[in-house]
Amino acid sequence: MPELPEVETVMRGLSPVWLGQRFARVTLNRAGLRRPFPDGLGQRLVGATVTGCRRRAKYGLIDTDRGDTLILHLGMSGRMRLDPTETLKHDHVVFETGAGRIVAFNDARRFGSLDLVETAQAGAHPLLAGIGPEPLGPEFAAAVLARAFKDRAAPAKALLLDQRIVAGLGNIYVCEALFRAGIHPSRAGGAVAKARLALLARAIVEVLEEAIAAGGSSLRDHAAPDGTLGYFQKGFQVYGREGEACPACAGPVERIVQSGRSSFFCPVCQK
Repeated sequence: MPELPEVETVMRGLSPVWLGQRFARVTLNRAGLRRPFPDGLGQRLVGATVTGCRRRAKYGLIDTDRGDTLILHLGMSGRMRLDPTETLKHDHVVFETGAGRIVAFNDARRFGSLDLVETAQAGAHPLLAGIGPEPLGPEFAAAVLARAFKDRAAPAKALLLDQRIVAGLGNIYVCEALFRAGIHPSRAGGAVAKARLALLARAIVEVLEEAIAAGGSSLRDHAAPDGTLGYFQKGFQVYGREGEACPACAGPVERIVQSGRSSFFCPVCQK
């Protein structure tokens, strides 16, 4: 599933195409994806001008001059295809601007979603309500982690994946950040020293910024709207590298399963 860097890459790719442009046509090729589309979605978007293309956690937010916000979730396999030369089987929603630019929302597994809400109420929408601070925003710091981890028996990895604590983090970037901070993914949150949490906060920001600069990680379906693939996966230090040499100590990277997800780590460097 696309994580924060992948969604950020997609929204940055859509911004120059949609920002300030009017939706001239919106074609729905099915009734919904993970959930049914809102009633009258196409009609409510046609004629509206895009005033904002932004991201919140793992969601893309497209604001319009009608006071509505389109909430985009890419699901497991969603892609936004810019100016496609042909319509593919899984191009479920097609947007066309007054300038003639076309964006097709392609989602083979149909786990994505589109919701249209009043912009003023977007933060209260069930998908966005209760989400924690943006890790690349000014409100995120080591103190956020210190409060969330204090006296917690839950594993550090599980706490970082809790969207109520930090927005947008997923399995890949949590594994990478924990490695950089030297924290074992199974270590109880309350047992992580404050100094180590400061390292973790910095590692989270560094990993995300580097991933965004690389266009995200293209493991299966992710691509920027123009089709460009991300390449951060080429720099993974532990994720997906079970049995390979740790870049720090040369010992083997190990994998365990936590809550149904693979966690990759170095048992020597991470305590």
